[in-house]
Amino acid sequence: MEVIPLPIEGVLLVKPQIFGDARGWFYETYNEERYRQAGITETFVQDNQSFSQKNVVRGLHFQKPPHTQAKLVSVIQGAVLDVAVDLRAGSPTYGKYVSALLTGENHHQLFVPKGFAHGFSVLADHTIFAYKCSNLYNKASEGSIIYNDPDINVEWGVEHPILSEKDTTGPTLKEFVTPF
Repeated sequence: MEVIPLPIEGVLLVKPQIFGDARGWFYETYNEERYRQAGITETFVQDNQSFSQKNVVRGLHFQKPPHTQAKLVSVIQGAVLDVAVDLRAGSPTYGKYVSALLTGENHHQLFVPKGFAHGFSVLADHTIFAYKCSNLYNKASEGSIIYNDPDINVEWGVEHPILSEKDTTGPTLKEFVTPF
């Protein structure tokens, strides 16, 4: 596998090695030893999947301490623009974001460390998104930043996003006091 550090420290794009022939393909979606050697040392304790239609935007979400989560995310079917926003106090990239195109065809994964808000826009119908999380979900610790914050200025690639109520009511980055 190839691991590519993105412009914000700690966020990694993982390109697994695909073994294909006339029958189809095979690849490891996770191998603890290989990922540790590549610098992803989190222990993952919960796996989630979501199903979405084109133009859905989910995010920007995070879990506050002591329930912070690192995530290893990928697309099983379809396509998303995946986004990680740095919320770490004192970070030189605080409030900045990186994004990566994750598809069922490219099999790329994004590692999002603790201290980041995470979200994605769905670029294809019938998209299945997978998350490996380093901590169990805790409703009382969930938080968000509004998806269209003008200071973060995420380019979601979706003209008319379909949103949950939660994703339209979060605070802006200016209103947010980071717990990280």
